[in-house]
Amino acid sequence: MKYGKYIESKVKAEWLEYYIDYKGLKDLIKKCQKEAETAGEASFSPRTTSLTVQRYSNTKDSSQELFFRRLERDVDKVNKFTNKLVEEMRASLRNLNAKAEKETAPEKKDELLQEAQYIGDDFLALEKFVNINYLGFHKILKKHDKCLPHAPCRQFYVAHLHQQPWVQGNYSDLLVSLSNIYSKLRGDSSGEKNEDAAQGFVRSTTKYWVRNEDVSTVKHHVLQHLPVFQFDKNNFTGDAQLINSVYLDNSNLELYHGRLDKKPGAIALRIRWYGSNPPTMVFFERKTHKESWKGEESVKERFALPSDKVVAFMDGEYTLEHALADQEAAATRKGKALTEEEKESYKTLFMEVYKAVDSKQLKPLVRTQYMRTAFQIPFDATVRISLDTNLCMIKENPEDGPSCAATGRWYRDPALPVMRTEITRFPHAVLEVKLSLQEGQHAPAWVQELLDSGYLTEVHKFSKFIHGSATLFPGDVRAVPYWVDDESVRASMLASAPSPLEGTTPLPESAPGTSVPPPAAAPAATRTKPRTRRAGVTPELEELSHPLLGEQPTLKLMPDPNTVQGSGRWA
Repeated sequence: MKYGKYIESKVKAEWLEYYIDYKGLKDLIKKCQKEAETAGEASFSPRTTSLTVQRYSNTKDSSQELFFRRLERDVDKVNKFTNKLVEEMRASLRNLNAKAEKETAPEKKDELLQEAQYIGDDFLALEKFVNINYLGFHKILKKHDKCLPHAPCRQFYVAHLHQQPWVQGNYSDLLVSLSNIYSKLRGDSSGEKNEDAAQGFVRSTTKYWVRNEDVSTVKHHVLQHLPVFQFDKNNFTGDAQLINSVYLDNSNLELYHGRLDKKPGAIALRIRWYGSNPPTMVFFERKTHKESWKGEESVKERFALPSDKVVAFMDGEYTLEHALADQEAAATRKGKALTEEEKESYKTLFMEVYKAVDSKQLKPLVRTQYMRTAFQIPFDATVRISLDTNLCMIKENPEDGPSCAATGRWYRDPALPVMRTEITRFPHAVLEVKLSLQEGQHAPAWVQELLDSGYLTEVHKFSKFIHGSATLFPGDVRAVPYWVDDESVRASMLASAPSPLEGTTPLPESAPGTSVPPPAAAPAATRTKPRTRRAGVTPELEELSHPLLGEQPTLKLMPDPNTVQGSGRWA
């Protein structure tokens, strides 16, 4: 379907006058073509001008000038309308929140829940409006350059478009406010906070891919049943938090291959910190894969460590005695004391992690970075859902520079540029459904409704660490995950592939980027010979070839978005 027909079929009637005038802009491009074909000698020099040469009076604007004037008018129109609706929604949410704090009668709560549903639906409708227009501007600029190759403008104007408030704006505060209202109307209550020095818990986790255009729809469904978990209410903007995780491995990629094969007892070790500021306190985390008659389970254990002690810990210079003394001092500052059980748990995990680092000669390998929105009753892990967006993986050691070890660091120097082959950006959001249920307890019905909605694609055993390692270190892996053959991730992998092309990408300081039933799981494929692929890629990637990718994709995990109808009220 041509875009002109597409936009006509998707517009919201009451907002018709606020959409891009795609047909009008296309007509102006046709006029520009005619002018270019029939124009005589230009009345201006292409490179110089003079302040004293008299020219004939020509007050008529050219079609090109009219095109850009109309284009800018439409961009401004979309921006003003978006801002107007957002402010109206914020006012409605403030009013609804005031009502939710007062009302206790069940019948009144039902009315408020219906009102909250309407506001959420309006927000999703606004997002569709923005996306239709965003695509429309891209399409019309592409058409302009195709019809008028002598006067290309797309590259410049797209950069200008991407800086517009309605494109760059973060309106997730609306969903946070909506989440708080639902939480009040449900009467959510918090569990007890666990501040053990060493923490461990058992849970089952299922992972899904979510198209970026479906992220807000999925968020809206979840927050109606589970609140957005605000990590720090005193310093929290939007609905997500930046998370960095530095994964350790050795030159044989021993931990990578163990996690890929999901061998019982296979571990992953990572150093994690939260927020966009340089790390001060980090968590050393160990994930252990276990098999049981109930299916796969993952045990995650972690202990806190000051960031300036990480290198000393890995070198064996920061001893258990020093670490325990620091932990006890930190507890004392909070007016608490560590129990003997907490001390023993900390000692055991501290020593086991150090022995693994020392015996396997583990070093920083790859970092995962993303914005995480978490949904859970505070300090209650019965049902927890997390949604990771703007996901990228980065080589922790520069290709053309000193390694972290050589510079006495445990994570990459943020001042160093990141080469194109040192970073890969994942094209989808990743949703995890984590359940910690008692014997005989079942997941709530709304969770099953989410899984059956058509907006999620289950990707069995998906791992950010595995995907980043396989993509960024193709020459070092003996086996690769099955999902690398999926057509939807190939372009992002090719963009990180080695080639004669040169270019650097700056390291993100905060968030990188910016915004059916699951198929049967395929087994991990073993690859011993490099493969190349050139057919079927975009012009920008036609010179690139990734050693892991063959000539054609063999998987189609993501369904056609036009066939996804959702379920129930989602349709």
